[in-house]
Amino acid sequence: MKNVIIFASGSGSNAENIIHYFNDNNDVTVNLILSNNPKAYVLERAKNHKISAITFNRTAFYDSNFILDIVKTAKPDLIVLAGFLWKFPENIINAFPNKIINIHPALLPKYGGKGMYGAHVHEAVVANKETESGITIHYVNEHYDDGVTIFQASCEVLATDTADDVAKKVHELEYEHFPKIIDQLLSE
Repeated sequence: MKNVIIFASGSGSNAENIIHYFNDNNDVTVNLILSNNPKAYVLERAKNHKISAITFNRTAFYDSNFILDIVKTAKPDLIVLAGFLWKFPENIINAFPNKIINIHPALLPKYGGKGMYGAHVHEAVVANKETESGITIHYVNEHYDDGVTIFQASCEVLATDTADDVAKKVHELEYEHFPKIIDQLLSE
């Protein structure tokens, strides 16, 4: 059995999509959700799916091995960041080389880096009159949105599109591709 753990900071729609994707799979299970936001809706989604969830603060994440020890105990085959907004600490990255992936709502290297997440990305895409946007799934390293790209998918951005329109298109790509790429990585 392959174990996946998910880090998320917000609503958890990508996390839930991943959970649904693997629900009937006897080879893969999502066995833990971790969040830096005690009010994140992802925690409710975890409870609804009977998946353990743990919240933590900056001190536990950056200044101790508390989260590292929890992750090690979970024995993940893959650590998935699905809307997790904090930069990942090097102690976890070093303990799980090429086992931590993130999804970014743009075609990196464009619109990546600190502060570039969610609506901020889509607003920048529209403001700069881009003709396409998309998703990038990449390995996590010690820098924001800088790890090796695993997969990209794009969508057209029309001149009439709002940031919300772009967000909807990007979410569709996330829901379609993220679980499949996770599945492929676990099969390698």
